[in-house]
Amino acid sequence: MSNKKQIIAIGRAAIDLNSIEINRPMEETESFRKYVGGSPANIMIGTAKLGLDVGMIANVSDDQHGRFITNYFEEVGVDTSQIHVDEDGHKIGLTFTEIKSPSESSILMYREEVADLYLAPEHVDESYVKNSEYLLISGTALAKSPSREAVLKALLLAKKHNVQVIFELDYRPYSWKDEEETSIYYELVAEQADVVIGTRDEFDMVERYKALSDKEISELLFKANPHLVVIKHGVQGSNAFDKEGNTYEGKAFKANVVKTFGAGDSYAAAFIYALVKGKSVEEALKYGAASAAIVVSSHSSSEAMPTVDKIENLIKEQS
Repeated sequence: MSNKKQIIAIGRAAIDLNSIEINRPMEETESFRKYVGGSPANIMIGTAKLGLDVGMIANVSDDQHGRFITNYFEEVGVDTSQIHVDEDGHKIGLTFTEIKSPSESSILMYREEVADLYLAPEHVDESYVKNSEYLLISGTALAKSPSREAVLKALLLAKKHNVQVIFELDYRPYSWKDEEETSIYYELVAEQADVVIGTRDEFDMVERYKALSDKEISELLFKANPHLVVIKHGVQGSNAFDKEGNTYEGKAFKANVVKTFGAGDSYAAAFIYALVKGKSVEEALKYGAASAAIVVSSHSSSEAMPTVDKIENLIKEQS
């Protein structure tokens, strides 16, 4: 491991089953197409397609779905050396998506006893974390043990070896016991991270943040470790704040929307790519927004992750 990974992620790898029959409710839908899913998995796929050297720490099922995920990672260039194959029969999480219209999409998740929540601390290798520039932590992985402890171990190792930590909130209510538990662990990890990214609704899951403005949330976090906070507002754009007191406003790009899901993961992938490449926060916001516009215009999330050329062309077209 002499060559450092530019970014690794820890957390959820799952299967998305996206409705092929657009503009129909799920009750009437009979055909779906299978993709790799899960927020950190999608983000690593996105950054790999953008040309970064990336890897994934995850637990997958010992069956056809687990192999489908691992094979796709390898196909697009995500390192799978730290993918653990579950030994206790836990299955991959499944997400069925419903696309009623460009503005009305929904998801139905099966998350009971899923493999990704059984990633254990012993599956996290210190040398792998040490030999990375960035570690991406996904909020869903904090929902239950032993995944929670695996993430906290990775966080501690990252702090020990001066690896930059990006916390992507990725809140999924059906994974958590209650909002109080969510608030405790989100605040704990957010304060230890270097970069925190999430939607305004996700930040509101932390009790201390609910009554605060975006800027006030960032100022509270800056009293701890973070140096950059990004708060997304969907089609209204996003706000970013750095520890030096700068505020950045990101605009959304126009898109021919097919479905509304997948935008957050594609945004994070391109935003992180820009940061890793040393681009300014203003540029990173543009990359994120452009990538999100491309993915919501497509049927899939992971397979639709764009190349650098596609992102930069869209930015030029809509400048």
